[in-house]
Order: sequence, then C-alpha cells, then structure tokens
Amino acid sequence: MKKILILVIFLVFPYVLFSQTKTQNVFAKSYNYVNDFEKILTPKQIENLNNVLKKGETKSTHKIIIVTTSSLNPYSNISDYTLDLDKYLINDLKVNASILIIMSEKLRQMRIQGVNKLHSKISDKEIEEIAANFVVPELKKGNYYKGLEDGIAQILKKIE
Repeated sequence: MKKILILVIFLVFPYVLFSQTKTQNVFAKSYNYVNDFEKILTPKQIENLNNVLKKGETKSTHKIIIVTTSSLNPYSNISDYTLDLDKYLINDLKVNASILIIMSEKLRQMRIQGVNKLHSKISDKEIEEIAANFVVPELKKGNYYKGLEDGIAQILKKIE
C-alpha cells in the first residue's frame, strides 16, 4: 500500500507541478482603425474617423488605431494594457500600428502611445502635449468624438 501511494505521488506530482494554464486572450480577434468596444461613438462618427485615419495612413504610411474599452481586466493600468495590445497586434494579428490611442469613458483614462520609429517625426513629449491640449479638454466635456478628431488631426500634422 505504501509503495502504491509513493508511486501515485511520483506520477501525479510532476503533472501538477509542470502543468500550466494557457493565458486567456482579452483582446478582440480583429482591429480596424476605430474599435469602439465601449460604444461611446455613433456609427457616423466611427465612419468619419475611419476615413480620416485611412487617408492619414495613405499619406504618412503610419497606421493609427483607436480602441475604446470599458475594462482593462486583467491589467491593473492602461499602460500595461496598451503595451500588451501593441504586442498582440504585431505578433498575432500582424497589424503594425504606429500609434495606439486607448481610452475608457468608464475608467476615465486615456493613453496615446507611439512607436520608436516615429520619434524622428513626433516625440513622446509632443504626444503628451497633444493629449493634454487637444484631447483631454474635450474628453472632460464629454465630447469624445471631438477630442479624438482634434488629437488625430494634430498627430497627422506631425507625422505627414
């Protein structure tokens, strides 16, 4: 009996010790220019922003993606969420976004992140200034579309 117990322990223990749970993907399976998962924009606003971003990509060769989300779970902050979303877009979906704009009305958070290859055209400091001067004031008023539209216009001026 003792030998059977020891045998079972040796057989089960490595399985339990080395078993791993696959991390659950929290991101959508596909992304367009505007991804309003929080439903804060009208269909017409989404269409307008998609058109502006598509034209901007044609002129500048840099893709800007907007994502609205009501939750960052399992992430504790928007920076980690944005970094992992960027990795997911590049590695899994083969989408190379030059700039990601992530915002949440519910969480009252927003982040604009540019890639290193854009630093010759727009710096992190300039991105922060655009967010602070053009996007955030409109978001505080509840004008999400206007804030995104103004922010995108300023970014496109810099990178074209």
